[in-house]
Amino acid sequence: MSGQTISRRDRLRAQTSAEIKAIALKLMADGGPDAISLRAIAREMGMTAGAIYSYFATRDDLVTTLIGDVYSSAVTAAESARDAVPDSDPGGRILAWAQAMREWAVANPEGFRLIYGDPVPGYRPPEDGPGKQAELRACSGLIALVADAWPAARALHGDREYRWADFDADLVAHVRADFPDLPPAAVALTLRVWGRMHGLTALEIYGHLRALTHDPGSVYLDEMRDLIASLGLGPKSGRQPAVKG
Repeated sequence: MSGQTISRRDRLRAQTSAEIKAIALKLMADGGPDAISLRAIAREMGMTAGAIYSYFATRDDLVTTLIGDVYSSAVTAAESARDAVPDSDPGGRILAWAQAMREWAVANPEGFRLIYGDPVPGYRPPEDGPGKQAELRACSGLIALVADAWPAARALHGDREYRWADFDADLVAHVRADFPDLPPAAVALTLRVWGRMHGLTALEIYGHLRALTHDPGSVYLDEMRDLIASLGLGPKSGRQPAVKG
């Protein structure tokens, strides 16, 4: 038999840790980011404060773990959807990424709010925590999508006047190291693509869009198809069916 057998104690600890994180997200959904506290979670679970501190030493430790978990889950869903579409269809890969991110957000609204919404008061993320790693994966994924679209998009967006100095130094270093052929205009385009992907999703998650339409999934799909067309991509793009919801 290969691998190691997980002990009953380890299983129980993992289950309790998962329950702590689930309750933290529930508290946030009910009362906003301020509501996340270890003592409140302990009361909800019938634990003593001392017992819960053996799982997470501070509230910030819990928030850091939560952000890493939910952000990684979102990016993994997007990467899996993108990778199911051939490299020869850059528009289809953009659409797959976007649809997967929206589907994840609809299924995990508290998680979306945690990573893209209001910040947790007083929380300072660690420099190289799991959330930062997931953020880098998301950033790299989006840049790669635009890099694949750039041969077609260049004619429509390549004449925009941007300089490397217009962008964050860390972002510039990342792009120039991993995507050396991309010009500053492509970085600006990546930010615009991100904004269009997340704009309608944020309106939906925060309740604004659903007050106006019973089918936000179709509205989102049309926006993404328009985005893909604006990149000069061909008719293969946008073949995925609409996501209702």
